[in-house]
Amino acid sequence: MAQPDPNSRRSFLQSRVLHGIGTAGAALAVARGAHAAGNDLIKIALIGCGGRGTGAAVQAINAMGGKLNVKLIAMADSFQGRLDSSLAGIQKRCADRPGAVDVPPERQFVGLDAYQKAIATDADLVLLCSPPGFRPMQFEAAVAAGKHVFMEKPIACDSPGARRVQAANELAKKKGLAVAVGLNGRHSASTREALARVHQGALGDLRLMRIYYLSPGVWVRPREAGETEMQYQVKNWYYFNWLSGGQIVEQHVHLLDFANWVMKEAHPVRAQGMGGRQCRSGPEYGEIFDHHAVEYDYENGTKLFSFCRHQKNCWMNISRHVLGTRGTMGSERDGTVLRVDNGDPITFGSDGQDTHQTEHDHLFAALLAGQPYNEGDYGVASTFTAIMGRMATHSGKEVTWDDVVNSQLDLSPDGYTWDSTPQPKPANDGNYPCPIPGVAKAW
Repeated sequence: MAQPDPNSRRSFLQSRVLHGIGTAGAALAVARGAHAAGNDLIKIALIGCGGRGTGAAVQAINAMGGKLNVKLIAMADSFQGRLDSSLAGIQKRCADRPGAVDVPPERQFVGLDAYQKAIATDADLVLLCSPPGFRPMQFEAAVAAGKHVFMEKPIACDSPGARRVQAANELAKKKGLAVAVGLNGRHSASTREALARVHQGALGDLRLMRIYYLSPGVWVRPREAGETEMQYQVKNWYYFNWLSGGQIVEQHVHLLDFANWVMKEAHPVRAQGMGGRQCRSGPEYGEIFDHHAVEYDYENGTKLFSFCRHQKNCWMNISRHVLGTRGTMGSERDGTVLRVDNGDPITFGSDGQDTHQTEHDHLFAALLAGQPYNEGDYGVASTFTAIMGRMATHSGKEVTWDDVVNSQLDLSPDGYTWDSTPQPKPANDGNYPCPIPGVAKAW
């Protein structure tokens, strides 16, 4: 759905924002049906205190230029140290906003069930920024409690989880709850403008898209003495499919979401590809592949070639490209560039926009206006698209859309305590079994 642009709505918001928000409490009541009319305070709770969660809390506090009365009142994380460092970071970055961070010890929750306690506070909006394997159950709990939600991408790591989020999102719509998903590229003004022209036919019929997320990789957190297997995997979550989905799901989903956006929210109907584990192969890298190359087909015949890789000392590239019968759209040094009918290139520069901040500006503008706001549908579709690619590379087989949306392959552990047992287990040499194409069960 189209998000409200706070800059274009200045006349509507100015009297409310610049004068203590005024009737913002009543507007929020329209969207949530639970906020006390006349109370301009919007309380937020952060669940998942890593780097992205810390950033999301700061961006929520600073939404719409920091002129709103937003207060962080609760925080939850699996680990005390991460919560402590996040809280210190938020306090430092919001030092110019007295009273915006009010998280006393009694509202600091630690453990795998900490999210339940944060949701049980009187926060109006919860930020779900834990590892994505926890997203389905946390989103269900937030919607059941009647909370507005900002959740990071992806929305799940396997198809059963994605279906849980899909069902909870339908309930959120019925309850009038706002749901934002951290696919921040959707909030880029320059990309919106360029894609508007594409959707109006500037490139003619679309034939081909190429997307790349090629980078050296992310952090590694070594095993410590005394940790249970569950503690180790949650701490080192990026390297386990049940917690992150692997790079193609956790990170490359941004560019797969762009491709579906180009296709006016259509999804691929089939995919095939190859991938493996070549450079990151030690025990510290868990079980995930370090490269995926996938060919997707859309129903109208448009092809998508998708490449992602985590390998050092290689060509680095994060970009997206669209080819039509009349021209191209692509990422270039100066921004997004359209080239149509051999004419002069049309450049849509980034103008320094922080799209992580803009996605929160759009969310809070909708809350203030009492407007329906839900990004869950495309969050679900793009996550299914990413899982589809992983299914293709893990299995070595062609995968259809029906295969992925109906898949019963559940990656979750046998419970959610520190003594629970995750499905991937290290062998005697410490290495985790890796999916083998042609052998692995992918759905």
